Amino acid sequence: MSVRVAASAGFCFGVDRAVGLVEQTVREGKRAVTLGPIIHNHHVVQHFAALGVREIASPEEVPAGSAVIIRSHGVSRAVYEALQARGLEIIDATCPFVSRIHRIVQEAEANGRQPLIIGTPEHPEVVAIAGWCRHPLVFPDGEALQKWLDDDPKRHDLPFTMVSQTTSTQFLWDSCKKIAKKVCTNLEFFDTICKATENRQAEAAALAAQCDAMIVVGDRKSSNTGRLAHICAAHCPQVFLVDNASELDLPKLRQAGTIGITAGASTPAWIIKEVNHTMSEINTTVDAAAEESFEELLGQGIKTLNTGDKVLGTVTAIGNTEIQVDLDTKHAGYIPYDEVSADPTVKAEDILKVGDEIEVFVVRVNDQEGTVQLSKKKLDGMKVWDDVEAAAENKDTVEGVITEENKGGLVANVKGVRVFIPASQTGIPKGGDMSALKGQTVKMKITEFNRARRRVVGSIRMVNAEARKAAVEKLWSEIEVGKKYLGTVKSLTSYGAFVDIGGVDGMVHISELSWGHIRTPGEVVKPGDQIEVFVLKFDPEKKKISLGYKTPEMNPWNQFLAKYSVGDVVTVKIVKLVDFGAFAEIMPGVDGLIHISQISDHRVEKASDALQEGQEVEAKIIDVDTDRKRISLSIRALLVPQNDED
Repeated sequence: MSVRVAASAGFCFGVDRAVGLVEQTVREGKRAVTLGPIIHNHHVVQHFAALGVREIASPEEVPAGSAVIIRSHGVSRAVYEALQARGLEIIDATCPFVSRIHRIVQEAEANGRQPLIIGTPEHPEVVAIAGWCRHPLVFPDGEALQKWLDDDPKRHDLPFTMVSQTTSTQFLWDSCKKIAKKVCTNLEFFDTICKATENRQAEAAALAAQCDAMIVVGDRKSSNTGRLAHICAAHCPQVFLVDNASELDLPKLRQAGTIGITAGASTPAWIIKEVNHTMSEINTTVDAAAEESFEELLGQGIKTLNTGDKVLGTVTAIGNTEIQVDLDTKHAGYIPYDEVSADPTVKAEDILKVGDEIEVFVVRVNDQEGTVQLSKKKLDGMKVWDDVEAAAENKDTVEGVITEENKGGLVANVKGVRVFIPASQTGIPKGGDMSALKGQTVKMKITEFNRARRRVVGSIRMVNAEARKAAVEKLWSEIEVGKKYLGTVKSLTSYGAFVDIGGVDGMVHISELSWGHIRTPGEVVKPGDQIEVFVLKFDPEKKKISLGYKTPEMNPWNQFLAKYSVGDVVTVKIVKLVDFGAFAEIMPGVDGLIHISQISDHRVEKASDALQEGQEVEAKIIDVDTDRKRISLSIRALLVPQNDED
């Protein structure tokens, strides 16, 4: 025979918290009563009664001067207000998951919606939930819900908000949702089954399927204990629901090969331990896993936790408001949703799942309650600070997003850390528009880091300088005569233009800017222009580079030859009159001569008698001397000779 104990058997977070609050009250020496049994386990209730914490049934029974502890199942709004009206000290031990359901049904009704509650109508938790709305509808199962909806088809169009008792089974909840979704046209639902309960039930079902007998430990009045027994019975031939070890049917259990043990959420660890002990005494070959689990249980009280510790834990449940984490101690660890991630858009279930081992930061230890508040966000933040500090020490480059501009410079977000970038280190020229970088991802160096003062200073300029240095070294290592670069015109002088070709400035002499005659470089280029240049010569020692801009393709003579030929008629512009004729511009940089004999069909004494500078006329190309680069033009050739009329 082997014995296996379910890992999540025993107190859930809500029950553990409630019991812890009563224990704290007793230690503080307060007189207190519980409104109803603090949890559904008579052993725990009797234990507290022996310590002076008795159970009452109504607000009117609270003795004067006593504090009243609201049980984990919660109470209705009317009961809560009655306690407040008496001016009593209220210690609210309502399970946080149940409190959330109170808020849901209250807000739903305030918004004109009808709350539908799926659960056992007489269960204290359900009674309390129903008490937070004026007209609750409670259905124990899908059959009852279906009948109510079918009785009046008009109900199908009502706005419904549906919730579930935290200890319901997933099967029951899913079946009710399916029925409602099928006929209701205005339905919203909240999956309010406690994830710890859901996991406990799934674990019990899996364990039961592997065992010959199952022992379910818990108070018979406990709803979740009864459901565990029902679930186990569907997977195992023999299920024993026992209140404690004295109720074990040892003769029958001795005949089983493999025995599983689970327990309801209200079952104290000492009762589970007692059952496990009893089974161990009749079996000398206890399953190794069960043995290890028991030893771990004994050792839980030894480990200590302190605020500020970094600890490893295992995610055991993902609830609606918090994540439960097993720290392998006596404490119930939990991470509030707002402590999961610094990014408010991140959902806990997207980055965590049950069974994940995670490192967390201890925010607060409450030994009285037996709980410890944890934060993943704080630890992630600390790790980011570690990363930024390492980047500062190692002079590494980091990336950040510019989030704002202020009087002194820019502010960047580097993985959640605020980094100030002085104006002089932004890489923007003095007087330039720094706001243009807002929203941009930039690279920077960390120049100052002070964790205590939470001050971090960065420099974009240093990264730019390094990049520029690397680019310069690369350029000088690869430069050669004739190599082409796409450069940016940086400045102009009377003798040429300086062009940045990748971190290095080269000079384009005025004679290399144009094939035609120009008086200033500004006639061809201006600062900021991107132009293609090529290397004419360079001196690595003096760090000087001569660049060319005009190419053979840009040569006006070559352009003329490619476009025109002898016999073509062109429109030309008279640019100069001389004794022997007139020079005319065919295209920029290319002039032709109209000899005085070719100006007219009759004798002309002076060119100025027939033409004037600036005048545009049509002329015919009658000769091209490519060697001497001379072109002859004729106006006369386009005129009809007078002697042809005969």
